[in-house]
Amino acid sequence: GERYEVWRTNPYAESADELRDRVKGVSAKPFMETQPTMDALHCDIGNATEFYKLFQDEIGEIHLRTAAPPPTREERRCWRATLDKQLRKKLKPKPVMRMNGNYARRLMTREAIEAVCELVPSDERRQA
Repeated sequence: GERYEVWRTNPYAESADELRDRVKGVSAKPFMETQPTMDALHCDIGNATEFYKLFQDEIGEIHLRTAAPPPTREERRCWRATLDKQLRKKLKPKPVMRMNGNYARRLMTREAIEAVCELVPSDERRQA
């Protein structure tokens, strides 16, 4: 949650890469602590899964819905489909059944971020 805030508000006005490093730092740690055997690969996967969720929330402009009821499963599914389609088009990843290391790393590239930005409706969110 706090990570999402950092990502969203970008309080230090960092570039996407710096921001990503910061967010990554934040997200890797709790994972590491909960599962001491966790290695870098699984951190990547954990982070990418977070990113994936963030991306979906951005597409659905979740931040505008503070008052609105939480999104239905249908809506979420629709955002996910949109996201998947876009990522497939732009990144052409090998199809994966579940998150794996390579896919995770692709998901956290500039390229993926830019692909997602095209789907994000509002301009200032794209900047972030």
